[in-house]
Amino acid sequence: MPIQLSRPLPIPNPADYKVHLASWDGTDHPLDVFVRDSREWDGWNSWRASKDDFNRAYILALIDFYPEPDVWLFGGIYRVVSRAPTNYSHSYHVERVPEHDDLVGRLKIRFTRPSRARSISLEKYFEQMTVSELLKETYTGVPLPRLEWISLDFDALEGIFKTHRPDWRAVLENVKGVYVIFDKRNGKKYVGAAYGDAGVWARWNCYIETGHGGNEELTTLIAQYGLDYARQNFRITLLEFRSASTDDRVILEREQYWKEALLSRGQFGYNKT
Repeated sequence: MPIQLSRPLPIPNPADYKVHLASWDGTDHPLDVFVRDSREWDGWNSWRASKDDFNRAYILALIDFYPEPDVWLFGGIYRVVSRAPTNYSHSYHVERVPEHDDLVGRLKIRFTRPSRARSISLEKYFEQMTVSELLKETYTGVPLPRLEWISLDFDALEGIFKTHRPDWRAVLENVKGVYVIFDKRNGKKYVGAAYGDAGVWARWNCYIETGHGGNEELTTLIAQYGLDYARQNFRITLLEFRSASTDDRVILEREQYWKEALLSRGQFGYNKT
């Protein structure tokens, strides 16, 4: 029998709450935002559209847990301190309510969204919300797959690196390899290699920090459009990997092979050599 949300999350007066159903906004997935930066996630709950969506005392924030349909991650409770007029500011002044903070990022809720609305009245749907799962620890991103299955959008990978996920780091620090960055906006590709003592973790961390990793053409692109271009358009795939003891010449030879195979030079890619 499903466990009602009211058991782990008792709310005496649901009519005092609006539910924030945070979903992809065309640029970011809020789940990735929550993982990479808690302040940025707070900002999602203070943003005010032309419509006064959060016109009650409290906001119950739920994050679309996109790896699983009809599942939401509990993102906290916020008190609306003040509301600026829309012609003055597109924001609410909110503060996190510390009660139930131990469940933030851990409590997964099963709920079928009734519409595309950004906000709904809690008292109408509270009884429909049930517990899907309680994670042992705060959610920090997608689980580590087998190395041959690593292929993630930049924003998802960013959360993993920003939180220094120990499972990912322990593995990627100890392998060399060849990877490709796909630009989903124009179909271009950049093939690169991770070798030397740094491993894949350190090389990819350069991309997470800068968006370009020092590549000339990617540097020009990020300089023009900013890091959000990488977040919105880049997908990084590990093409092949070798042990840390592998001679660097082998990795560099494989890098040249993949440049030829994927036509990543010239009009189809960002590699110059």
